[in-house]
Amino acid sequence: MERALLNTAILQDFLLDAQILLSESQECLQHLELISNDADACHCLSEALDTLARRAHASGVLEVAQYASALHRLLAPGCRSHNLPQGALPALADCLTLLDWQLELVDARTGHLNLDSSEQHLLLVTLAGVLDQPLPLPCAPCDANERHCVH
Repeated sequence: MERALLNTAILQDFLLDAQILLSESQECLQHLELISNDADACHCLSEALDTLARRAHASGVLEVAQYASALHRLLAPGCRSHNLPQGALPALADCLTLLDWQLELVDARTGHLNLDSSEQHLLLVTLAGVLDQPLPLPCAPCDANERHCVH
């Protein structure tokens, strides 16, 4: 029983932190809309998504972890080179909107997100196309073990 309470507390802490990280991501995106390819805003956005993915994974919210990790991996090359195409920002805004919905729909008892992943996949494909990046795939060890990848 104590373990279940600990997991619930961890999950609740994650959900609060996730909202803060999502807000930070959205603020960074707004900054990028004002000043395109601002290195600090891009780095902030990339780091917030990476932190969100890692915290989601540690908290057992694997669907959110995988999605945030995929967003981070798609953005990382463009942020490093300070070269995000202008069309990436609306696609990224759509991705963050879905992430917001996902966080609100996470089961607060189990940490599961019982949603069809087709919209998530479509948004990632769109963002990958705009960024001219391949769609992130799980790393070989995670794929072999059928685990969500947050590397």
